[in-house]
Amino acid sequence: DMSDTHDADLTLKLREHRREPGMRESHSAINRLFWPASADDVMAVLKSDNPLNAAFRQVSGYWEMAYGMARHGIVHAEYLVENNTEGLFFFARVQPYVESIRAISATPVLVSTQWVAEETAIGRSLFAAFRARVEKALASRAP
Repeated sequence: DMSDTHDADLTLKLREHRREPGMRESHSAINRLFWPASADDVMAVLKSDNPLNAAFRQVSGYWEMAYGMARHGIVHAEYLVENNTEGLFFFARVQPYVESIRAISATPVLVSTQWVAEETAIGRSLFAAFRARVEKALASRAP
């Protein structure tokens, strides 16, 4: 039940991958520009001609891969989440619309990310805080 050097090594490798220029650019674009206030906002970004489509797919795929390692026991879940919280911030923005995304997708979407948000103690705590932050931000943007 304790994390070990294997967990630390995988977490560091994920961090290194996150720093690659293309990944950094995608994460930055999503964090700055993607603040869906409706299912329609999410559906728009899922269209291949949307300027944020590639970034959305890259970011969501990255977090699914990372959190999938936790869900499948490859890396200590609590340790990984404690050191990789941005995926929960991303999920806090799309969670209200995740069923809409899944309805049009040919593959399961954000299953591991949702698992981390619901099934790990730190994930539940962070997700709740991020959801509150997202709700506040969206309220301040509303006309």
